[in-house]
Amino acid sequence: MRSLIRLTAALSALPMTMASVALFALMVLTFADVIMRSVFNAPIEAATELIRIGIALIVFSALPVLSGREGHIAADLLDRPFENWGLQRWRDGLVTLGCGVMLWFPAGRVVDLAYRALSYGDVTEYLEIPTFYIGMFIAVMTYLTAVVLILRGLLRLFAPQLLDPAT
Repeated sequence: MRSLIRLTAALSALPMTMASVALFALMVLTFADVIMRSVFNAPIEAATELIRIGIALIVFSALPVLSGREGHIAADLLDRPFENWGLQRWRDGLVTLGCGVMLWFPAGRVVDLAYRALSYGDVTEYLEIPTFYIGMFIAVMTYLTAVVLILRGLLRLFAPQLLDPAT
């Protein structure tokens, strides 16, 4: 089991690398667009749609990895009562499991919308990139995030020692 966890940790480098490359490309594109707009009065016309696609790549590439590492922002308003009762593990496990289950519905909805875009032949305005690909990428990464959250919730509930990085 530990080797599987190590393998998934190693595989998490791929989506984070993709997000990093997309972020760097967005920085270069924004810089070039500002220079072209300010100096030559010739903005990059496709910059807006490329930025939209890049932001989707960044967010949805990082989502499963952040979920797996418990990297989300959390409010600790009720931590003290759960600590006093010794129920932190159950709270964390059930919340993580619930979030994974709830995330399944939006992922299915995005698949429907992506197939609708495919049937309509929707493309982006300037570069004519089919929006189906972007929608399916979002759906796949959302499903992957749901699976990661469900597995992490089950591990938190039934095998918390596997999630402890010290062991």
